[in-house]
Amino acid sequence: MQIMEGLLATNADVNIAKSLLAYVVQDKGTLSYELLLRYLTLCVSGGHHSEVFDTYDIMRTCFKTLDTGASSLFIKGFSQTERWREALVVLEGMKKALRPSPRNYSDAITGAALHGDTETSWRLYDELLELGLVPNQDTWQCLFQSGITQQGHEDKLFSVLSYMRDNQIYPEEPLIKTIKAWFESLPDQKWNGKFSYVVPSGECKNCKASLESIQLTEEEYAELKDKVMKKVIEGSDVFKKTTTEELNIFKSFVKQRPPFDIVIDGLNVANTTPKATHSETLLAVVLELEQQGLNILVLGRKHMLQPSRNWDRQNMNKIKQKAHCFFTENISEDDPFLLYAALHSGGHCNFLSRDLMRDHKACLPDSATRRLFFKWQRGHQLVISHYVPGKRVRFQRISAYDTIVQTSGSSWHIPYDENRGDRATYEVPQKWLCLTQEH
Repeated sequence: MQIMEGLLATNADVNIAKSLLAYVVQDKGTLSYELLLRYLTLCVSGGHHSEVFDTYDIMRTCFKTLDTGASSLFIKGFSQTERWREALVVLEGMKKALRPSPRNYSDAITGAALHGDTETSWRLYDELLELGLVPNQDTWQCLFQSGITQQGHEDKLFSVLSYMRDNQIYPEEPLIKTIKAWFESLPDQKWNGKFSYVVPSGECKNCKASLESIQLTEEEYAELKDKVMKKVIEGSDVFKKTTTEELNIFKSFVKQRPPFDIVIDGLNVANTTPKATHSETLLAVVLELEQQGLNILVLGRKHMLQPSRNWDRQNMNKIKQKAHCFFTENISEDDPFLLYAALHSGGHCNFLSRDLMRDHKACLPDSATRRLFFKWQRGHQLVISHYVPGKRVRFQRISAYDTIVQTSGSSWHIPYDENRGDRATYEVPQKWLCLTQEH
């Protein structure tokens, strides 16, 4: 087994692995499932198709069932060959035991699309969405690629762009190039794609169009506030990490004070840098915001009031002088408190945190409300961009425009990730694909 793992790690010649199998059969008279699984991994990653077929026959004969690992490898292996339909059989078998992964569907969809069966690839794609799975970039890449060679699924591909818009998903560079090529391949539509950027006022540098505003309308704000209050703040999940009494005390605390301009997630912000103590960082942030004449709320936990190396009493007293402060129990989750205070204060109120609040988006009842939540978050979340102890705290500017896929009918603007990994998750891409129709 160790020798096979070594061969796998070095991506060795498949013939050496075959010799090892022959030796084990001679020595022990049989091959273990685990050994065959590692051999199969080597065959699939190396594109050794006939060996994948042979291993499939051996494993189906010797073992009653295949585990997830083997099934996934066979789906991937078969999808790359003329026997791609057998990947669908393995996928069906897998579904009897558990829910296949987006990667399993991606491999099966790719197999169908590569062999010209776009009907099957779209059927599998619809199935993937019905299961509530999130497609991966490779899946979309393959569907847009097949849309270039086989027309007739334009509406489906436009619905992929709508899905990205509704779920705040950004294509990566290989996919955005394929999307550009697909638009430009549409007959008689004269689409022209250019890679561009958006100036701070919200204007596309290439076509000069104004992008959608990041601000919610009064109706949207009222709807979002209502849904968040009901589902997130008064939902049953909240009381696993706080109590009704604590939340009610907080609500009356908020109502007795003028609307806040900014709500600070104290613990999150205090952890910004290892170069200063927590209370020193939090005090620096509060002083910077106080200079802007803002009405500030700091949300914290009770342990922050216990003097320690990180929580200096003098610093905490200064914070209490400069800002309204509310300290929850140590086990309480602060997000519901932060959301309540910010939404209760009105559309002008921002919040300061690096938290993504993904859990709360999941609690919201429908995709339209989730999209409003995303938009509100993007338009109201401040993040510290730079802080060195002793110097000014700098905040990342909130954009005037919304960074999501958008269309006006005769143009599309699609934000994309230039190279994965350079962007923090609370940031948005800076690069855009601008698509316009020539008249």
